[in-house]
Amino acid sequence: MRILLLEDDEDLADLVALGLRNASYAVDRAATRAKAEELLAVTAYDVACLDLGLPDGDGLDLLRSLGGNGGDGGSRDGGSRDGGSRDSSGPQLRRPARVLLLTARDAVADRVAGLDAGADDYLVKPFHFAELLARLRALARRSDERGAVLGVGDLTLDQATHEVRRAGREVRLTTREFALLRYFLHRPGEVLSAEELLEHVWDANADPFTGSVRVILSRLRRKLGEPPLIHTVTGAGYRLREAP
Repeated sequence: MRILLLEDDEDLADLVALGLRNASYAVDRAATRAKAEELLAVTAYDVACLDLGLPDGDGLDLLRSLGGNGGDGGSRDGGSRDGGSRDSSGPQLRRPARVLLLTARDAVADRVAGLDAGADDYLVKPFHFAELLARLRALARRSDERGAVLGVGDLTLDQATHEVRRAGREVRLTTREFALLRYFLHRPGEVLSAEELLEHVWDANADPFTGSVRVILSRLRRKLGEPPLIHTVTGAGYRLREAP
């Protein structure tokens, strides 16, 4: 899952981004509305975590500029790829699949305004990081109607505990391997290109070359063992499917 974190408090942004990456999420950061719009113009995010009080505007105005609820009308993997919303004075923006407002504004009127503007959830600062992770998992389940435990055949992945098992055997994965497997399990049976995997599992700080996908995939396949679950579709990408 790739997340846009819009937060102008550098110390808080550092802590949240580090925690999210340790939880196997890919995170791109922005400290201003202008930077967020720049990122939204080129990337289809699975979730955007938006602060409201920004140095160059209000996060609520940015949310309104994104248009309707992307979780209902956009693509399941992170907003519309071909369309989006256009701010009258800005670039074409891709509406994230889900939007979570992270703000110090705790009045009921502010919560109502944020949800009515199109947010899927609202979390008031200060917050416990464990609650943020739980809300992100809930948003992911809302997007694809799956539970906390994902699985194909004899493979299971618990999104809350980060426990992966195959045929009862624990499989120890790095954060990147876990993130890659989680994305495959959200899209079982679908052919996923290396470019799509890069867009949703890697963030802007990662190696931009698709070779990194092949390297991580090779390690993941080896750890999952036989018979193989992730298959190469020549000229198209990769597909996760239950072993016969």
